[in-house]
Amino acid sequence: MEKIPLTRAGYDKLDAELKQLKSVERPAIIAAISEARAHGDLSENAEYHSAKEKQSFIEGRIKELEGVISLADVIDTSRLSGTIKFGATVALVDEETDEEKTYQIVGEYEADIENGRLNIKSPLARALIGKDEGDSVEVRTPGGERSYEILRISYS
Repeated sequence: MEKIPLTRAGYDKLDAELKQLKSVERPAIIAAISEARAHGDLSENAEYHSAKEKQSFIEGRIKELEGVISLADVIDTSRLSGTIKFGATVALVDEETDEEKTYQIVGEYEADIENGRLNIKSPLARALIGKDEGDSVEVRTPGGERSYEILRISYS
């Protein structure tokens, strides 16, 4: 099995979600199923079917998180430096619009583009890997070709 790279913060977030699902969500849904079962005829019991569906989702998410955590390779980004690699926080400027953006390159399970967390497998992240401050990168995105200049690289 291939290791899954995660930052410490990403690992901690997934671990907290797993603990929440196991200690709070799972017991609550078991209680809801028991209560719905007590209402009688299960074939027409919407509460029961809804609770069973939610239980299925919770159990699936628990299995997914357990798998990710068991394969996690937690990378201490504070010890890294130099060219862009996993865990780097990169400030870029779009060479056409002069719009500045900052992204941290993270694993796919912690990626969240809305919050500046860029999946390492994305076209932009792949183009940035190995580059240094002042370099320009060309990226083919779904919206067309884009050019970015790397302003700053930091590791925290």
